Amino acid sequence: MKHPLRIILRGVTNDQVDPSVDVLKATALPLLKQFGIDGESFELKVVRRGMPPGGGGEVLFSCPVRKVLKPVQLTDPGKIKRIRGIAYSVRVSPQMANRIVDSARSILNKFIPDIYIYTDHMKGVSSGKSPGFGLSLVAETTNGTFLSAELASNPQGQGAAVLPEDLGRNCAKLLLEEIYRGGCVDSTNQSLALLLMTLGQQDVSKVLLGPLSPYTIEFLRHLKSFFQIMFKIETKPCGEELKGGDKVLMTCVGIGFSNLSKTLK
Repeated sequence: MKHPLRIILRGVTNDQVDPSVDVLKATALPLLKQFGIDGESFELKVVRRGMPPGGGGEVLFSCPVRKVLKPVQLTDPGKIKRIRGIAYSVRVSPQMANRIVDSARSILNKFIPDIYIYTDHMKGVSSGKSPGFGLSLVAETTNGTFLSAELASNPQGQGAAVLPEDLGRNCAKLLLEEIYRGGCVDSTNQSLALLLMTLGQQDVSKVLLGPLSPYTIEFLRHLKSFFQIMFKIETKPCGEELKGGDKVLMTCVGIGFSNLSKTLK
């Protein structure tokens, strides 16, 4: 585009289907920064939370304009150094979030001391139209890799009631599963990383991923049909250096996509 993007999105911010705003803020934004999309006006802000089925959430996203994307070499994920999270509750007792935090910590504290889970209880207009609660966890490594996991309660009137303790424990286990899968990008953002590599300069980009998710495999087929680009895929079995599941090293040469409409000063 010519002008920086500033957009207000309304609807559901946290549900059980798509990556939530919290996870995108914690994992997708640092990933975009690796490709050179950065600046003062680069932010994602939750103004109101909206849980399904009523929605009523509001999110502010602003992003600067860049002419080209940088090629990246993300091959060393590093070791986990800290875990951060947000336990949110809307239109339910604020105590729900505290119960989620306690149960998630009961599992994670066995592995690492540096854990901080914020509680976010939105009241009044900011809380959307439906009750609900949930947890999003993000593990950060020494090399700036972010791996995430999240869970939300069942929508009002659908399915059985979920106990905050169960949700906290299950989300902690999902995060451990994601850490086991490993790689430099978590499974939520695999397709985003591959897209940005495709659109990068005509130079080699490499990224080490955990086992490819079904979504990513389908996405690779789309990249082939839209951009005629094929990735070189090398499997890296877990050994001394790489712990956890088998990793995949994805390599490609970008198509050299550039922003033609940027006004030259």
